[in-house]
Amino acid sequence: MKKDDLEFFITAMPRTRPAYYYLGCLDGSIFMDFDIGENERICLKRISFDGFGCCDLNDQAIPMDEVDSQTFKEIIDAQLSDQSRLTSIVRKTILNNQKLIWEDALKEYGLS
Repeated sequence: MKKDDLEFFITAMPRTRPAYYYLGCLDGSIFMDFDIGENERICLKRISFDGFGCCDLNDQAIPMDEVDSQTFKEIIDAQLSDQSRLTSIVRKTILNNQKLIWEDALKEYGLS
């Protein structure tokens, strides 16, 4: 594992938290919910941080581009076969949407 890898794992959430993909990372300190949006592009729907709660992006999130969306799906389908590439895609998605996510939580977890 490289230092920058977040060590993702596939998880599930209750029906009250609907999304298509659910990932946890950093030993369960962060959970992210992703949906498939327009043109099959993946979009971060919400992110929760230990000590901060759940930040809902309210359908305002900027989706991943087509290439990252396809790569994201392939990595998930292959049971998280490429943690480094997934980390890169998720970090880019968070950066693109950082105005919608709590700044103090991003700093606390080294995602800003």
